[in-house]
Amino acid sequence: MTPIDISQSEEIFTVTRLNREVRFILESNFPLLWIEGEISNFAAPNSGHWHFSLKDAQAQVRCAMFKPHNRKLNFTPKDGMHVMLKARISLYEGRGDFQLLAEHMEEVGEGKLQLAFEALKKRLSAAGLFDDKHKKALPALPKQIGVITSSTGAAIRDILSVLKRRFPSIPVVIYPTLVQGSAAAANIVSAIQLANQHAVCDVLILSRGGGSLEDLWPFNEEIVAQAIFQSTLPIISGIGHEVDFTISDFVADQRAPTPSAAAELCTPDSSDLLDALQQKQQRLIHHIKEKIRQAQVHLTWTNKQLQQQHPKRQLSEQSQRLDLCEAALIRLQNKLLQQHQVNLKNSHLKLLALTPTHKIHASKNQLLFQTQTLETLMMHALNQTQQQLSNSAGKLDTLSPLATLQRGYAIATKNKKVLRHVKDVSMGDEISLRLTEGQVECMVTDCSPD
Repeated sequence: MTPIDISQSEEIFTVTRLNREVRFILESNFPLLWIEGEISNFAAPNSGHWHFSLKDAQAQVRCAMFKPHNRKLNFTPKDGMHVMLKARISLYEGRGDFQLLAEHMEEVGEGKLQLAFEALKKRLSAAGLFDDKHKKALPALPKQIGVITSSTGAAIRDILSVLKRRFPSIPVVIYPTLVQGSAAAANIVSAIQLANQHAVCDVLILSRGGGSLEDLWPFNEEIVAQAIFQSTLPIISGIGHEVDFTISDFVADQRAPTPSAAAELCTPDSSDLLDALQQKQQRLIHHIKEKIRQAQVHLTWTNKQLQQQHPKRQLSEQSQRLDLCEAALIRLQNKLLQQHQVNLKNSHLKLLALTPTHKIHASKNQLLFQTQTLETLMMHALNQTQQQLSNSAGKLDTLSPLATLQRGYAIATKNKKVLRHVKDVSMGDEISLRLTEGQVECMVTDCSPD
């Protein structure tokens, strides 16, 4: 750049021309620069352009960032924020103010971390740590779940709440660890390795709540990524909010947008499982009934065959064989019912409703009615028989010789033979007279026919 020698120049500049020339010199001789400082006097008018000052301990410079550039940022600057600008040097001609025209802005710390994040992501991806072929399948119904997170954070409360709601019977092992700070990465690695050494869990949840990129940085450390990759247990990452992504998310076997979503991924919904069990129960009951029906049909057919063949020995053997088959079928039915008893508790009442209890009750009532009817008929028949017996006794009593004797008559016998004619006795014969009470011995002194 050749300096202007004002002492040798007779040309007089206007203020407008001077500011324009200075702006041209500044914009032509300085390329895009990265400048670091603290924002102050930030203003965002309705035009959409931003105006602010960038300062350090000794100086400050005015800055402008026009709408086409600032709309690309995912944050809004504020006073006191420490940033890095990618800007051009210029001059605002209207006031003669030296200024920077910013084209890009990053928060100090976030930008460096983002660059480091992208570099590590690229390197680990090239090494194959993100490949799907290394992803381990999650168990459909884990026997035990391990959670690697802070024991005092909101994430563990969210996870335990979801697990309790979805499947409270699955036990949970918590591996407490730091999730923020310089010592957190090594702490997380130790927790992952400890969980693998214990080998008591089927799946691990690696989790923490939301935060800035710097807060989440332990989950972007390479040692954590390697520990996840080398884990023999499947790992679900639930780190930060849905918009947050870490290196651990890419290495993990499954990424969840939040800690709560991670808990949902590793457990089935108990209500869905219960519905499936009830459907299986219905199919099982139908299958058992069909088996019993087939066995009954087969039993009926076999009985017909036995009746047609009728050899006693063969009939006996076949009957015994049928008894064994029936006993085996009953044992099998009982075994199947016992195996599913726990899962079929809700259906037990339905099965009870299908039993023929009301029919048995009706049959009992009918039997009681018939018994009472039979007793009534028997009493009636007995009364008729007693009446007939009484009538017969009366008739018999009327025809009895004893009744004749009671009217004053006597029965004469000779040698225990009843005398009917006078010619059956002679003078001097001894005869006996049978009275109503007692007997008289007599001798015949006279006999004459009437």
